[in-house]
Amino acid sequence: MDSIDYYNRYAAPYYEATVDLDMSEIMQPFIDLLPEDAEVLDLGCGSGRDSLALEEHGFYVSSMDGSEEMCKLASIYLDKEVLHLTFEEMDFDEVFDGIWACASLVHVHPDNMPIILKKIFNALKPGGILYFSVYEGSRDGVYRGRYYHDYTKAELRELLEEFEHIEVLDIWRTQDVRQEKGDRKWLNVLVKKV
Repeated sequence: MDSIDYYNRYAAPYYEATVDLDMSEIMQPFIDLLPEDAEVLDLGCGSGRDSLALEEHGFYVSSMDGSEEMCKLASIYLDKEVLHLTFEEMDFDEVFDGIWACASLVHVHPDNMPIILKKIFNALKPGGILYFSVYEGSRDGVYRGRYYHDYTKAELRELLEEFEHIEVLDIWRTQDVRQEKGDRKWLNVLVKKV
């Protein structure tokens, strides 16, 4: 079972567990960097929670997920169509002012990460902002039905150094907002396409 199979199978409980989480504090630095009426892609939107929050800030949000079942639930929650695309299938050319990839790139194998990031940077307009988050640590493998690859700050900086025309604005550590996962740390990354 790959990660998309997992989310198709467990879409309803995952939705219930995540739809009400408050990401506003983590989202604020991303929001502060976006222009008014920004076009934003919620990449790996899951329940649609963050898409709704971004829409409430006045942004035009395209929501996308690789899991068909998550797309169905998010579509009901948001009352709009959700793009059913995997990261690999994504093919946008300078469309978005911002891309929000909260906890979605954790499932990308490190061999594929440069390819996916290239697609993401292609999708951003010049001056566009990418936010993404990954677990901090050293795991690499399948845990509870999903593939994870964790990073250190140094590994993230090394990965992003491969790309020209981007500027790393910040990498910062946060606790998991879910109380039961309080021991897990996230690395949050803000990047600007220059």
